[in-house]
Amino acid sequence: MQTKRVVVTGIGALTPIGNNLNDYWTNLKAGVSGANPITLFDASKFKTKFACELKNFDPLQFMDRKEARKVDRFTQIALVCADEAVADAKLSGEDINKDRVGVVFASGIGGLITFQEEVTNFAKGDGTPRFNPFFIPKMILDIAAGHISMRHGFRGPNFAVVSACASSTNAMMEAFNLIRLGKADVIVTGGAESVVSEAGVGGFNAMKALSERNDDPSSASRPYDKDRDGFVMGEGGGCVILEELEHAIKRGAHIYCELAGAGATADAHHITAPHPEGLGAKNVMLSALDDAGMTAKDIDYINTHGTSTPLGDVAEVKAITDVFGEHAFNLNISSTKSMTGHCLGAAGVIEAIACIMSVVHNVVPPTINHFTDDPELDPRLNFTFHKAQERTVNAALSNTFGFGGHNACVIVKKYSA
Repeated sequence: MQTKRVVVTGIGALTPIGNNLNDYWTNLKAGVSGANPITLFDASKFKTKFACELKNFDPLQFMDRKEARKVDRFTQIALVCADEAVADAKLSGEDINKDRVGVVFASGIGGLITFQEEVTNFAKGDGTPRFNPFFIPKMILDIAAGHISMRHGFRGPNFAVVSACASSTNAMMEAFNLIRLGKADVIVTGGAESVVSEAGVGGFNAMKALSERNDDPSSASRPYDKDRDGFVMGEGGGCVILEELEHAIKRGAHIYCELAGAGATADAHHITAPHPEGLGAKNVMLSALDDAGMTAKDIDYINTHGTSTPLGDVAEVKAITDVFGEHAFNLNISSTKSMTGHCLGAAGVIEAIACIMSVVHNVVPPTINHFTDDPELDPRLNFTFHKAQERTVNAALSNTFGFGGHNACVIVKKYSA
């Protein structure tokens, strides 16, 4: 079966290091850390007292107060980055058949802040059930996709994808396949997450997953450093407009790049720990390369899952060396989570956007916060430590892995007719 080609025609980003695409990319290249002491709640009694929060984000700049109160923070974020991407792609014109425009939007956890607030208020009361009528619609994961479609009148396929920290990569893969198979002309896709709250931080602290480097938050996310001690929680969202190539050409859309292939696998190993040999990660990269009709030597840059956890970083690097062999030493590798923190269900799309911009601009963003080499990692690998590096990036691969053993990968490449 001959499938259709899919290109990226719009991008939006709302991240801990930039509230729009341009600022995000500028700060990525500059190696800016988004980690600071937590302001969204009193974290003084928590083991981890810092996170990568959004900076100067006011939803009332983008929606009225009544609308903002009806949606959880993760949906506010989704709407803002989707608005930017839709405007960037110029999807409001009369040449758009909105019956053929869909929304596939992800979150790993969804409305945890709303859930916490409603249950806490109930627990503090006299047992009388007084719940906000928007409690359930604010909390459920699919609601971001629903709100985006209603805001813009997009009547094509509409749903959410959930696979923990791989969620938004899986969402992009689903959108990619819908367009390839002719089920839609355009899909608004990505993910949003906001769980910097007592329940979010407390839950991950209980798992011993978060860094506790409270004395120096800006250097706490340190992928591939010998002394890494866990990930730094982030919040934010990203959105890309995927479009069938001929449809994009016909309407004169700006094309950033082509989405070449995608893959999804499972570790089938452990609820939180990666496969020690990186088996699922290896298989997902091989699957994406096969889907793209590419070989390992076609890839120039890998944006790794790279969470700054002791086990995860080593397992992923082992998978990369297994898949890429000697070519691994010609690659640039970086973990932009060293700057954004781990945005959980939104991480995949935020990092895919970093790959897209690398392909467009031929610049690889750095891995910051490297102080001590890890003897378990091959020193011949180029982790793009400290500073961005200029190089031709014809194709880039983005890895995301989630609790439950979910693995997802996308490959973007320069567009050529």
